[in-house]
Amino acid sequence: MVQKAKILLVDDRPENLLALEAILSALDQTLVRASSGEEALKALLTDDFAVILLDVQMPGMDGFETAAHIKRRERTRDIPIIFLTAINHGPHHTFRGYAAGAVDYISKPFDPWVLRAKVSVFVDLYMKNLQLREQAALLRRELDGGTVPENGHGQVNGGLLPELSARLAAVEEQAEALTKELEKAPGSSTTAVATAAHLERKLRSLRRAFDALDPGGQGPDQGNRPAS
Repeated sequence: MVQKAKILLVDDRPENLLALEAILSALDQTLVRASSGEEALKALLTDDFAVILLDVQMPGMDGFETAAHIKRRERTRDIPIIFLTAINHGPHHTFRGYAAGAVDYISKPFDPWVLRAKVSVFVDLYMKNLQLREQAALLRRELDGGTVPENGHGQVNGGLLPELSARLAAVEEQAEALTKELEKAPGSSTTAVATAAHLERKLRSLRRAFDALDPGGQGPDQGNRPAS
């Protein structure tokens, strides 16, 4: 089964949550509802999310306070937050949203296509990071099963290396294409571009580890992977 990303929708009005679900259903990801800041924080204790859509004005704990709690937790501080608000008090209000850790700040009523496109970017970044972690875990398992010959030169068993290298090459190509798309797309947030660039740096680091393990370059992707 293809793994799906989870998207957290936080709003105290059921009709708003229903509208968000209708807009984002085309992404075919797992949509999780929360009707308050407290409920959102509980959901974040047990599940990992690709992005959070957070209403600013809610009774009790509002969006700004909820975001502050999210950013204080080590487990959740890096989850992108998109603020949604029905009011606009000018630049100061928007600045407060970004200061609270939001990657974007969208006023209602918003363009459904724009919102879906923005969420899609963060879902793509989340899935690429998952793939990267999987490759790193497989590499660690391969290293654990490696051998060191008597001549003292480290050598890893062939096993998974060619397959891992090919998978990594595919992720590298997708990450590079996503970064270029973000740089060209109008309205892309600087946080999204920076996150994509950070992902590419992590990929380059993992690629260097592969090259050190396989200096002969016998993997199936040699010669056609993206330049580091």
